[in-house]
Amino acid sequence: MGRLIAAITTDGPAFVDTLQRTWDAGDAVLPVDPRLPGAARDRLLEAMRPHVLVTDDGPVDLEDGLETGPDDALVVATSGTTGAPKGVVLTHQAVRASAEATSAALEVDSRRDRWLACLPLAHIGGLSVVTRALHTGTDLEVHGRFDAPAVRQAAAHGVTLVSLVPAVLDRIDVSGFRRVLLGGSAIPDDRPANCIATYGMTETGSGVVYDGRPVQGVEIRTVDGELQIRGPMLLRGYRDGTDPTSDGGWLPTGDAGEVGVDGAVRVFGRKGDLIITGGENVWPVAVEQVLVDHPGVAEVLIEGRPDPEWGRRVTAVVVPRDPTSPPTLEDLRSWVKDRLPPYCAPKQLDVVADLARTQSGKLSRRAPADRG
Repeated sequence: MGRLIAAITTDGPAFVDTLQRTWDAGDAVLPVDPRLPGAARDRLLEAMRPHVLVTDDGPVDLEDGLETGPDDALVVATSGTTGAPKGVVLTHQAVRASAEATSAALEVDSRRDRWLACLPLAHIGGLSVVTRALHTGTDLEVHGRFDAPAVRQAAAHGVTLVSLVPAVLDRIDVSGFRRVLLGGSAIPDDRPANCIATYGMTETGSGVVYDGRPVQGVEIRTVDGELQIRGPMLLRGYRDGTDPTSDGGWLPTGDAGEVGVDGAVRVFGRKGDLIITGGENVWPVAVEQVLVDHPGVAEVLIEGRPDPEWGRRVTAVVVPRDPTSPPTLEDLRSWVKDRLPPYCAPKQLDVVADLARTQSGKLSRRAPADRG
C-alpha cells in the first residue's frame, strides 16, 4: 500500500518533478488546483485524505492520511460544481493504457513529437498530457497556465502536439501544431483540419472518442439512451471506496447519445441538460455547435428557461465577435432553422461579455432558474 501526495504548485515543471519522484517512491499523486480558494482547498484535502501536501514552499505532513492501492498512480478531483468533490482513482495500468491509445490514434513518434501542457494540471485535460508524455518517453513542455503568446512561441519552436479548449481557437493560430486535441462543449464543425474533437471525462482518464471514433481498446454502447464506456483506462473507483462501474466493467457516463451502425459515436449532452419545449426535445450541444459557426458569434451557451407557454424557452447566451454589432435574435433563429428543426431555434437572446466556466475551462451550465 502507498501514500497519497497532494501537490499544489504554480510551477508546471516543478509539478512534473513532484509527480515523477512520487511515482518512483511507489506513491500516488493528488493534483490540487492552485487557484482554489483556501476553504475549497481545505474541503478537498479533507475529502481526499492525503498524507503529505507539497507546495512551492516544500512538503507538509498531514494527519489521518488514507492509504492507496498498490498500483494507484493518481487521484483526480472531479470538477463538479455542487457537493463534495469525488476523487477519481486511476492506476498506472489505466494511465498507461490511456497514453498508448492516444499515442496510437495520433501516430505519435516519440523521437520527433513534443507535447505542450498548457491547461490546468489539476484537471484531466492538462494532466493527461503530462502522464502520456512520461509513459511514452515523448518530449514535454509544461506551462503554468494558458498564455497565448507562450503557446504561439512553443509552436514555433518544435512543439507538435497540444490539448486545448475551443474558446482559445480565436486567440491563437494552431496551424503550427501537427495535432490539436479539443475537449469541452461547442467544438466548431469548421475547426482547422489538424484539430480533433475529443470526448471523455475524468473517469475515463482523458478523451476516449476522437472525431466520433473510439480509441483502441474502448467499447461504447447505449443503455436507455445513455452512453456507457468500457476499457482498460477506466478508473479503479472513487477515493471513498465506491465504484461506478457495473459488474461487466461498463461505466454509465450520464451523457445521452447514440452509437451508429458504423460505430460512430454522437454525444447529445448531459441527460439533465435536455430542454423540452412545446413537447419537443432540444439538446443544447446540437444548437451550440450550429451557432458557434455563425460569423457574429464568438461563444454561445444554450439554456432552457421557464416559459408559461412552452414549458422551457430555448435561450441563447452569446458572446459576440463584435460587441458593437452583436447578432440579432432573428438572425440566429434563421441560422438555426436552416440547419436544425425549427423548434431548436432560440426564442430569447442574451448578449454578454463572457461566459461562466469551470476551473478546467469548460462552459458552466447552471440550472435554468439560476439565470431567471
